[in-house]
Amino acid sequence: MNTLSIGMNVSKRVLAIVVFGLSIMANTVYAERIKDLAGIEGVRDNPLLGYGLVVGLDGTGDQTSSVTFTEQSLRSMLVQYGVTVPPSVKLSPKNVAAVSIHAVLPPFAKPGQKIDVTASSLGNSKSLRGGTLLMSPLRGADGQVYAIAQGNLAVGGLGVSGADGSSLAINIPSVGRIPNGASVERAVPNPFANGDSVVFNLHEPDFTTARRVVDAINLALGSEDAQAIDAVSISVQAPTEPSKRVAFIGYLEEIDVRPGEGAGKIIVNSRTGTIVIGNHVTVGPAAVTHGSLTVTIKENTRINQPNPFANGETVAEPNTQIAVEEENNRMFELERGTTLSEIVQAINGVGAAPGDLVAILEALKQAGALRAQLIII
Repeated sequence: MNTLSIGMNVSKRVLAIVVFGLSIMANTVYAERIKDLAGIEGVRDNPLLGYGLVVGLDGTGDQTSSVTFTEQSLRSMLVQYGVTVPPSVKLSPKNVAAVSIHAVLPPFAKPGQKIDVTASSLGNSKSLRGGTLLMSPLRGADGQVYAIAQGNLAVGGLGVSGADGSSLAINIPSVGRIPNGASVERAVPNPFANGDSVVFNLHEPDFTTARRVVDAINLALGSEDAQAIDAVSISVQAPTEPSKRVAFIGYLEEIDVRPGEGAGKIIVNSRTGTIVIGNHVTVGPAAVTHGSLTVTIKENTRINQPNPFANGETVAEPNTQIAVEEENNRMFELERGTTLSEIVQAINGVGAAPGDLVAILEALKQAGALRAQLIII
């Protein structure tokens, strides 16, 4: 074999490797992990809600003259600790505020773990800065206590006021947060370890993505254990032993899948004037013209003075001026299969504003030339 043939063979191999590498890159550039595309059925957060008192405020608490439940709560708390306040004695401390407390209990949270809580004023407290939340139970949707909250509030807002009624507020001082402010007291039952299969639910329903997830899982496992239930759910046969199931799902979540591209959509926010055009938006043959007709009417009053030696009178005569201006914008033509960039360039070429763009898109949709869903919110 001569040197030329050896060089040609090497070149072919190098070219084959380059093409193979480019093909791999083309297939993985838009790939996402299953972990980012779907969640596991039954593995979810649980909201918690509670009620409590914040004490230690610098005179910015609830005004109990108009907020009576703060005084009732304070009386009930004092009774629990053996302090009885006669009904005739009115409690009106300015350093106490009633708050609602909410938190999110993550999946698999165990007793003793800490979660963050947020406290929001329920009365007319001006600021929770410097306050301390007293021990308060947090309940789930079933009414059971799942966590106990307590701690010092971190308030990012600031509010000050003067005797003359002037005030200044930065952010929201009536809301505070306690990092790791609640201790989990009860675990939420989870069906994760039940059954011989696990179900992945896509965040965005799509038949193409569901099919590709099934193909990717079956290819990685070398079996047909994954089956699509619908456009959202994919069922996969999984080990029943908890440790093996955790390792199995961890392996599946790292599999790369190229998600299906959504249908062509145009989203128009009528309140802000924001317009978003999807990648697969095309139009059929159409011709569009855009013009602007401006009519200006000015009403002026002209005063007619008589001659100095005439016996006439001064008369006010109305003078109306009407001006009509029309922009001479050209017509542009959209051919079959026009893409997003071509649509934008054509419409920008005639100087259409966002409001005019919405009108053009609506007209194209009514004419049957717009190949997209026009959604106005």
